[in-house]
Amino acid sequence: MAETLRRVLGPGRAAGPGEENAAVAEPPLLLLGGPGSGKTALLFAAALEAAGDGRGPVLFLTRRPLQSLPHRTRAALDPLRLQKIRFQYPPSTCELLRLLCSVHEARGPAPSLLLLDGLEEYLAEDSGPQEAAYLAALLLDTAAYFSHQVGPGRGCGLIVALQTQEEGDSGDALQLSLLQRYFPAQCWLQLDARGPGQRCLRACLEPGGLGPRAEWWVAFQPDGEMTVTPWPTQVDDSSSNKGSSSGGQP
Repeated sequence: MAETLRRVLGPGRAAGPGEENAAVAEPPLLLLGGPGSGKTALLFAAALEAAGDGRGPVLFLTRRPLQSLPHRTRAALDPLRLQKIRFQYPPSTCELLRLLCSVHEARGPAPSLLLLDGLEEYLAEDSGPQEAAYLAALLLDTAAYFSHQVGPGRGCGLIVALQTQEEGDSGDALQLSLLQRYFPAQCWLQLDARGPGQRCLRACLEPGGLGPRAEWWVAFQPDGEMTVTPWPTQVDDSSSNKGSSSGGQP
């Protein structure tokens, strides 16, 4: 689901040939960052993006209700988009597993995008590698089931947010390495000190072999508004390579 985040972080970018149906071929994406790095805000922005593209609804799984809309834009206030985002709040790993195992019983149209916020909270209850692998595999199977339900040429994407620690132990590193096998695409969020009165971060998107690596500087205003600009080195590289017939990575 790198293309969904690329559209969120690169507003105004037109979809290229075949990108309207890119969710079918795109690998699942792991959204990584420390506490307060904007993971929930970007997940919600991805939900709004998917809800506005004319496809199916969005299923947003999180342990607790959002206290406020974390992405204050015109799209975030669009009632038609908000109605297409279905929030569910499994309070424990057991309830999350039960929900994922019972999706075939749900009525209504299948989601075009499955989002899970706070994976680390569920893994904390059962932190072994087997439990992490089982939950990751079940998430992928659920997205595959939804993809089958929505029909060929459409598919259901999957984005999962995981909180990382600056000084993780060997167990955390092993768990992350295991999860990366299931989620080939990753987006790393790193807090940046710039901008008085703002919460700023650097977003680095590794699309898992589908397209080049990309980076942005993201700033959250005190009222929650999000502004995005290309990372400076990326701007310099694109200007210096202007006119080149081949597009290399930054």
